[in-house]
Amino acid sequence: MQKSLLYLSLILGGLFLISCGGDDPNPSEENTAEQTAIEALTGGTNINWTIANGGSVIKDNQPITAEYTEFELRLTSGMSNRNYTTTSNPLFDQSGSWSFAGANYDKIQLTGALPAAGKEISYTRTADKLRLMFTVPKPTNGKVSALAGDYVFELVKE
Repeated sequence: MQKSLLYLSLILGGLFLISCGGDDPNPSEENTAEQTAIEALTGGTNINWTIANGGSVIKDNQPITAEYTEFELRLTSGMSNRNYTTTSNPLFDQSGSWSFAGANYDKIQLTGALPAAGKEISYTRTADKLRLMFTVPKPTNGKVSALAGDYVFELVKE
């Protein structure tokens, strides 16, 4: 009988120690898909993306980087707002807000009036590079648009 009580005590004591131990004093919470996407675009607060130091711009499979050598895009995120600023260029407004397009968090949309505004811009982030891909359609009102085409911006983190 005493052996049975001893074994039972050891088992219960072991279970107690197992249930009490191993708590992480700083449990890490996994980011949501949206938080991960915001981190990729803004680093959590803001990142400057630029053509300088190895970036490029392709339009309809033709390099046009020389037309955008001074291009910079700053994406910011805060508690209740997401903003962007750019250098002067014919595609992007100089400032506005951005949002995710759809629920997959792999596309953004920018506010504004210039051709890139309101378009779904696909993006991918690899290390310190950000690739933006979007299409500016030809106008339907008969006007000729030199800016219409398929664009790929390869930006480098500043």
